[in-house]
Amino acid sequence: MDKERILAAAEDLVKDKLSRDSSGHDWWHIHRVVRMARTIARQEKADAFVCELAALLHDYADEKLNPDPRAAEEELSRWMKANGVDPDTAGHVEEIISTMSFKGGGRPPMRTLEGAVVQDADRLDSLGAIGIARTFVYSGWKGRPMHDPGVKPRETMTAEEYRSGNDTAVNHFYEKLFKLKDRMNTAYGLELAEERHRLMETFLEQFYREWDGEE
Repeated sequence: MDKERILAAAEDLVKDKLSRDSSGHDWWHIHRVVRMARTIARQEKADAFVCELAALLHDYADEKLNPDPRAAEEELSRWMKANGVDPDTAGHVEEIISTMSFKGGGRPPMRTLEGAVVQDADRLDSLGAIGIARTFVYSGWKGRPMHDPGVKPRETMTAEEYRSGNDTAVNHFYEKLFKLKDRMNTAYGLELAEERHRLMETFLEQFYREWDGEE
């Protein structure tokens, strides 16, 4: 396999599909996840090519972004075959991107080290300052309110309930973001997640003071 050519082609593919996204899953999200996946892969001695290719392609067939996710998965499979990705690598990448999503939090752990690395990289982009920004961007994109004290966070959810839209931007912190730190797969991912988690806690403390009109 010509790994450099495949990665360059994957970057072009994803840029073309997501460069104009306004949901927080745009090309720059992919760019950050790729860079973080490279870093964690070095720390964990994971297969760098598998991690980078999966990071590049991880949102291509995402159900939030595709009216027919199954068709997008099949399109991606054909693309990897046409671009010379060997079957074992293609299968590994497909497994990672089909099992790494949060979907309410009830999913089993990633099966491979490379899956663990890419999932951590993606989850880190949901935390910290970027995570805060992406939460409000996504909620606005979905037409959901910023905050409603009368709408309480849900403790447990099925994947369908998680996608139902019965939430707010602030509730998303409790329903997903604050749960991610303790679900990191790698030691380095956890180290980064702890700092970003604290930043989100500080943000919400200030948010509530301002929401209540306090000085």
